[in-house]
Amino acid sequence: MKYGLAKKICYSAIVLVLLVGLILTAIFGMNGKGYGSVEDISLGLDLAGGVSITYEIQDEDYTTQDVEDTIYKLQQRAESYSTESNVYREGDDRVTVEIPTGENSEEDANEILAALGTPGSLEFLDSDNYSLFTQGSEYETLLTGNDVENAQAYTDTTDTDSSTPYGVQLTFTDEGAEKFYNATSENVGSYIYILFDGEVVSAPTVNSAISGGTAVINGIESYEAAENLATYIRVGSVPVTLEEVSSSIVSPQLGASAIKSSMVAAVIGLVLLCIFMIVIYRLPGVVATLTLSIYTTLVLFLLSVYDLTLTLPGIAGIILGIGMAVDGNVIIYTRIREEIAAGKSVENSILAGYSKAASAIIDGNVTTLIAGIVLYIFGTGSVKGFATTLMISNIVSVFTSLVITKIIMKLLYNFGCKSPVLYGKTVHKKTVNFLGFRIKAFIIALVVIVAGFVCMGVRSGMGDGAFNYSLEFVGGTTTTFEFAQEYDTETIESDIIPVIKDSTGVTEVQQQKTQDSTAVAFKTTALTQEQREAMEEAVVASFPIEDGSTVESNSITGSVSSTMRRNAILSVVLATVFMLIYIFIRFKDLKFALAAVIALVHDVLVVLAFYAFTRITVGTTFIACMLTIVGYSINGTIIIFDRIREQLKTANSKTDITELVNSSITYTFTRTVNTTITTLIMLVCLAILGVSSVKEFAMPLIAGILAGTFSSVLITSALWYIMGGKKRGVVNEVKKEDKKKVFEDGAQV
Repeated sequence: MKYGLAKKICYSAIVLVLLVGLILTAIFGMNGKGYGSVEDISLGLDLAGGVSITYEIQDEDYTTQDVEDTIYKLQQRAESYSTESNVYREGDDRVTVEIPTGENSEEDANEILAALGTPGSLEFLDSDNYSLFTQGSEYETLLTGNDVENAQAYTDTTDTDSSTPYGVQLTFTDEGAEKFYNATSENVGSYIYILFDGEVVSAPTVNSAISGGTAVINGIESYEAAENLATYIRVGSVPVTLEEVSSSIVSPQLGASAIKSSMVAAVIGLVLLCIFMIVIYRLPGVVATLTLSIYTTLVLFLLSVYDLTLTLPGIAGIILGIGMAVDGNVIIYTRIREEIAAGKSVENSILAGYSKAASAIIDGNVTTLIAGIVLYIFGTGSVKGFATTLMISNIVSVFTSLVITKIIMKLLYNFGCKSPVLYGKTVHKKTVNFLGFRIKAFIIALVVIVAGFVCMGVRSGMGDGAFNYSLEFVGGTTTTFEFAQEYDTETIESDIIPVIKDSTGVTEVQQQKTQDSTAVAFKTTALTQEQREAMEEAVVASFPIEDGSTVESNSITGSVSSTMRRNAILSVVLATVFMLIYIFIRFKDLKFALAAVIALVHDVLVVLAFYAFTRITVGTTFIACMLTIVGYSINGTIIIFDRIREQLKTANSKTDITELVNSSITYTFTRTVNTTITTLIMLVCLAILGVSSVKEFAMPLIAGILAGTFSSVLITSALWYIMGGKKRGVVNEVKKEDKKKVFEDGAQV
């Protein structure tokens, strides 16, 4: 491992470029215009603020081309509000439009939401076909929405004589222009009826044949009426019929607050994490600190370069990833200290540490990557954003743990850091009898799980529901107001909720207030755009709102919530199955896989109990939370199983398997505890400093990680042992004897 001068210079340059270069790039970018910098990262609506609306295709027969055309036309319309708008397909029959508003006011967001409307069928009929339509007979259309390219309201300022100088200018496609010319030629002096979803929205008289691809409808009574007509025509110019199934207005102020609090949590957590690593692991802790800087900036750089959208759960994913990225370092450094304690030189200990830790690090990260892939496939919106950052963090973590830290560690050794004192050593004076705790561990786990089910049953019996489901799971509308002062629950119930009921006409309103916060969320049945605006006007008129604050609104139909519930179950089940298949392939023992799956069921049920007891909202981040916990727990289990597998290779009929399992858990216990602490450091910072939605993500993760640590240490290995693992040493010895006998007897093949 001795480097010459050339290698020292070369590797030092690589480390400096990665460390200094990436940090400078994250701050300033690469081309003088911010490319590759943190400022260049695209922010999701939950951070930037804006409007989101999801449509569902109502037609039974539609083609892929129809959907692509719809997305294109909606994109053209959305970009008239913001060039950063995004329109994309969700699943088979849904299209989502996202329009960031930045610093625009909430009134602007409401106007955008209203102007987008609900795209439906648009038809142009002559008088004869309109008569057939009203009679319910077959009719033919002159034009459809496909033939219209755009529609804009206007005011004719040159027409000073008319009391109605308002109108709508239509722009047709090339094919539509020809159709419109033929239609107007044949209907001069007659009406052309414009129908939107079967309702007449205008019936202008044709004065003359119109060519050239443009036309105007004039004589409209007001500009507002002209704008409404233009909106109907614009939203009707898509090839399929769409129905709104969810919509939301997100306050940019709340997004800015989320970014600030998350960044503060990240900085504090990172500093505490680095201090912890340096105190515990000495020189390797310094290496971990340098590597974490490279890791964090590299993740942010990749998000910027590949133009990936960063959401609030995405930020939480990065912060969580920082904690989990330390896991690889902890595994390596623990191994190095064990090798030093075994009497090896520092040089050989470093080489052996990386060699023996590689399989555990790769196996653990592959299982987490599986969870990320499943999340990305079945997740939507912010969940997909979390999955993206989780996968990027996962891949970068493997690279920095196995490559970057190794380079830095070897460099420091070659620059004179050769004393064992700088690395420390791990001496296990006594093997702890962890298997002796298995009955007590099983009882504790069973009590917690049963208590969770009892709580769910009691809550359901009281009419509250087993869990506090968010809109994503039950449908409805949630509107969040950030008041100028903090109101207690009694005031909210007696004063504010009656105003909401009166303005919307709903009979039931639920409120959710974050402690020590002026923000209050109100959940109702699904409200129309008019009801939402009426509620906002009534509340704002009656109660002071925080200066510069806007109202955040989210509305989801039952069809979306049923999809979310199905995807939540399916994603957790599929991720678990794929992880277990991977474990079976890697360990070639069904007992390992079965023990792992039972432990995962334990972890999931414990977290469900936590949700039931705490009433933390079960929403979009629920899926991400569950899969993260499953991946984390599997990771911890794999580390112990990897050590058991390693010791089984030298086991024989005289090997005490009980001692072997206990020693495997004991040897990895320091790693398990330290990894749990490093991950909890980041999560606790998020739970304390994060906004309410981040706290709702961090708290269940804390519970899940503690449950995962408990199951990894006290349940999984015990289950493997009970299911037949204790006979493994005898089997190995018999196989060796059988092979020897076959060789001596000269048995034929």
